[in-house]
Order: sequence, then structure tokens, then C-alpha cells
Amino acid sequence: MVRGKLVVQLVGAKGLENTDFLNDMDPYVILTCRSQEKKSTVASGKGCEPEWNETFVFSISEGAEELFLKIMDSDSIGEDDFVGEVKIPIEPVLSEGSIEITCYNVVKDEEYCGEIKVGLTFTPEEYSEREHEEEENLGGWKESSY
Repeated sequence: MVRGKLVVQLVGAKGLENTDFLNDMDPYVILTCRSQEKKSTVASGKGCEPEWNETFVFSISEGAEELFLKIMDSDSIGEDDFVGEVKIPIEPVLSEGSIEITCYNVVKDEEYCGEIKVGLTFTPEEYSEREHEEEENLGGWKESSY
């Protein structure tokens, strides 16, 4: 069973499509791994080449297959605009331990619309036999007084 911490280093992006007509856009990223969701700060006025330099930590357990990044443009009026998305398989980082900062293609409607730089590090959680034995010995018919 694979368990541990996935550290995501969100560096920046470039070549993003500007969704604001009058101003530079204010991009942010929603990072999702299974049911866990994190949000970066808004890179106010940074337009198509934002920098975040932020770190996020996710708890990884069996069944986690990908990290999903959704880039949005924060708008003060109306709903935020969808800029693009990236799906990063996490199997390589689980086996290698880390993936250096890499550029991933951002897509929108299956078309390339920029790049985002992300680094990944996985630290496995120690799994001891003793913890496993304690789990099995809690409750059950052996503990019953009947």
C-alpha cells in the first residue's frame, strides 16, 4: 500500500491565453488530488506569465493516480474565467521520489494554451507491522467476554 506526502512546488506559468479584454488577468491555480483541494494565491495583474513560487502538501494513499491543476482568472465582477488545465500522472513521482521542476502543457478544449512549471516530491510514510497488528487486535470476538 502506497501512503505518504506529495509536495507540489507551483512555480509559474507562461504563454497563457489572456481572458481579460481590458486588463491583464489575475490568475490562480486550484490543485486537486482525489478529494483534496488546495488553492494558490491570486497573481494580481501578472497576466499571461504569472509566478507563484508556492508549495502545497497532499496526503497520498492507495488509488491516487493524478494531480489536477485548473488555472483560473480571478474577476472582481462576475464569475472567474477558466484559463486551462493540466493533468499530471503521479505514478512517476511515487516510484522515483521526485520530479524536478518541469513544464507541463496547459490545455483548454483539447488545445494547447500555455505552460505551467511544477516540481513534485513524494515522501513515503513508514508502515510498521506493529501498527498493522494493533489494528487487527482491536475489538473482535477474541476481546468479547461472552
